[in-house]
Amino acid sequence: AGRDASRAFATGDFSPAGLVDDVSALTPSELLAIHGWLSFYRDNYEPVGKLVGRYYDEDGAPTEALRQAEAAIEEALKLQAESEQRKQQFPPCNSEWSSAKGTRFWCSKQSGGVSRDWAGVPRKLYRPGSKESQCVCVRSTGPPWGQPPSSQHRARGDLDNPHLQEYEGCHPLAEQCVL
Repeated sequence: AGRDASRAFATGDFSPAGLVDDVSALTPSELLAIHGWLSFYRDNYEPVGKLVGRYYDEDGAPTEALRQAEAAIEEALKLQAESEQRKQQFPPCNSEWSSAKGTRFWCSKQSGGVSRDWAGVPRKLYRPGSKESQCVCVRSTGPPWGQPPSSQHRARGDLDNPHLQEYEGCHPLAEQCVL
């Protein structure tokens, strides 16, 4: 009571070292956790005052630190929306591993927790500047993501995306690959 524990709500560190009011070094996912708590309290509780300190001055007016924290939360929300859009375009593959069979990747109309009307084919997706890849399901028919049907594309879905790579030893249009 009487102190700002926002950082602790995001990090889970309720020790004296974690009960600080500075959220400037938090990750986007931690900022989204704070946003969730703020929404919870706004929706379920009536405010009774403002805590004077880093985020509100003696008159209850927002400080520059509050404006910076709100801007960082907005940026985290924007990143989350972009991530959700990417997940709609390139849902994660299903995968399993066994010592007898190796690794199997496959796509279905539900893989990656994304319901859709297409299954897709497994591909490695590389983020710009990263050497790490992730298995995603890629539409192999129709126009590329976000483009209307037209005669100007090859009706190959997103197969021509430059950040995708086929799995070696896997048929280019197979809905599953065993490596």
